[in-house]
Amino acid sequence: MNEPFELPDFYMPYPARLNPHLEQARLHSKQWAYGLGMLEGSGVWEEDDLDAHDYALMCAYTHPDCDGAELCLITDWYVWVFFFDDHFLEAFKRAGDLEGSRGYLRRLAAFMPMGEDLSMPEPTNPVEAGLADLWVRTVPGMSGEWRARFAESTRNLLNESLWELANINRGRVANPVEYIEMRRKVGGAPWSAGLVEHAVGAEVPARLAATRPLRVLKDAFADAVHLRNDLFSYQREVSEEGELSNGVLVLETFLGCGTQEAANAVNDLLTSRLQQFEHTAVAELGPLFVEHAVDPLTAAGVLSYVKGLQDWQSGGHEWHLRSSRYMNARARASKPLGMSSIVDLLGAKRVRNFTHVPYQRVGPSRIPDLYVPFPLRLSPHLDRARRDTVDWCRAMGILEGQPGVAGSAVWDEEKLKDYDFPLCAAGLHPDATPEELDLASCWLAWGTYGDDYFPVAFGRPRNFVAAKLAVDRFSAFMPVDGSPAPPPANALERGLADIWARTAGPMSREHRARLRASVEKMGEAWLWELANELAHHIPDPVDYMEMRRLTFGSELTMNLARLRQSKTLPEAFHASGPMRSLENAMMDAGMLVNDLFSYQKEIEFQGEVHNSLLVVQNFFDCDYAAALTIVNDLLAGRVKEFEHIVEHELPILCDEFDLDDEARAALDAFVEEMRDWLAGIRNWHQHCHRYDEVSLRRHHQQPHWRLGGPTGLGTSAGVIYMGR
Repeated sequence: MNEPFELPDFYMPYPARLNPHLEQARLHSKQWAYGLGMLEGSGVWEEDDLDAHDYALMCAYTHPDCDGAELCLITDWYVWVFFFDDHFLEAFKRAGDLEGSRGYLRRLAAFMPMGEDLSMPEPTNPVEAGLADLWVRTVPGMSGEWRARFAESTRNLLNESLWELANINRGRVANPVEYIEMRRKVGGAPWSAGLVEHAVGAEVPARLAATRPLRVLKDAFADAVHLRNDLFSYQREVSEEGELSNGVLVLETFLGCGTQEAANAVNDLLTSRLQQFEHTAVAELGPLFVEHAVDPLTAAGVLSYVKGLQDWQSGGHEWHLRSSRYMNARARASKPLGMSSIVDLLGAKRVRNFTHVPYQRVGPSRIPDLYVPFPLRLSPHLDRARRDTVDWCRAMGILEGQPGVAGSAVWDEEKLKDYDFPLCAAGLHPDATPEELDLASCWLAWGTYGDDYFPVAFGRPRNFVAAKLAVDRFSAFMPVDGSPAPPPANALERGLADIWARTAGPMSREHRARLRASVEKMGEAWLWELANELAHHIPDPVDYMEMRRLTFGSELTMNLARLRQSKTLPEAFHASGPMRSLENAMMDAGMLVNDLFSYQKEIEFQGEVHNSLLVVQNFFDCDYAAALTIVNDLLAGRVKEFEHIVEHELPILCDEFDLDDEARAALDAFVEEMRDWLAGIRNWHQHCHRYDEVSLRRHHQQPHWRLGGPTGLGTSAGVIYMGR
């Protein structure tokens, strides 16, 4: 069969190394697979299949430094997971048996006990028998936190196969953001990262595992692993097996382009994720160790884990070049990887991410037809909220300069009225009481003020340390236990203390903690933005989408909406995959609406790098018009994903949780609030005076001059900007 495209040149700056215990692992894994019934008679594999796939070779490349016993264990895990994938295909995917697959997957959870008692039910098939054997050989000696993380990633790997099957049954190809998120679970690379910890003998401490640097390292690792696999497996998965979960097919469908062009775009994204991994490892781990007072031994363990992830990347690539499982007949394995051209050799694409010239004239933002098919409803208490919000901002000191911070009078009363946050709140919460609408308006005003204040107070003087201290202080003004907050030092702290006390009063401790966490995440995202601004760094597309949800305040406002239904909807229901996807899709839609309207404000008047239109232009090397089409199509794709989940996935989820009528009514109300949320955001952007060119020129009356000076990478400190 002809290959559907030419494999692109891959970025791989470090060579693969081979574990010396390869033959031991090959012999052991074959005996193990025979003993569990995975080969002759299974209806899935014959011995020749296992030999051709050569998972021992893959593990020897991806884990080059572990001893023979550990390599045998790791190889058995991969034999099991690939057997599961093919067994699931034969038993359920080909037949479209969604119901039968649920019972099959539900039983597997019983073979991953968390306590000291490792007893399990009697296995009924090779997949259950393999998991039972592997679990008892793997978890002794690992902490409870590691067990929980590894079990969760294993469950995700298994359960999200239902998502793939459901899409196949409906002939549905995911949008790019949905695909990246779901592929992390279906593809299993986070699961592989857990095995890396085991193989290198260094657990990531629980207090570090949830931090941004470690999360980004794992996610960037996962995305690169999956995108590489998509390129090599396109022919088998799409052409032969009818799969729809492949990144090349996703971009081919979304961009409306040819297969080769889509494959090249996937490879560009793969390169971007690898470089995100490198950037995070070099730039963010050191400060993380200092912040958390990590001792040298623990730091060395984390670095061993990071090196293990790097070895996995290079080894996995080498295996894909050799395994009969993949399209690699024309791959030039002898060619030095990552050095296919002078452009790649010099890293020109990476350098381009850091050489954006700010304050370029771009003209008025163009607003296409937006796919927001939800009716607008507005609160009748809007006029009162407008008056009260101005009074509140004045009382908090938001409309004046801050002590000791030059040029920090970022808002005046005219700007505040133009921004009209109560109009946004009235659309987001059309059924709110007058008091609730006032509070929602104040939250929007506070969050937007902070977003405007940080670049002025900390970006202009390039004082990241002061910004970090400011964010660290936020928690003190959101006491979960009801204790008094310290005296505020500025308007940002004063406003936060006031709206926190008014919001958290009637909440339970658990809900207070969740709300505080969302504010803390937003503050940390402001720091991420500030760091990129100081470096003139246009972020990686995936990192941008995930962090922009936080900087836009989406999680904060979503949490405020969720709390209304928290008494009748179980927390596990909210934590389920479909509900997280539902919220993420709507968050992204709201953020993309904002990016479309705010493009001129952010690029021309504020010199920012955080706008999806700029990210798309930089990544695809395209013009504004092309980026506008791509971003608007992505907005429509996320809204349609929301509609798909509501129509097809939530009814199944309700049945799985056996929700009663009261809980289902609460879910309906929550979904309706999500629709109100997006309709309100679109309406506010259309009618406030924050983004149109006339208002922008009125709000930025000082001329903005860029005095002459050096340009290019590393020269931003030598350039003086006047005006705002």
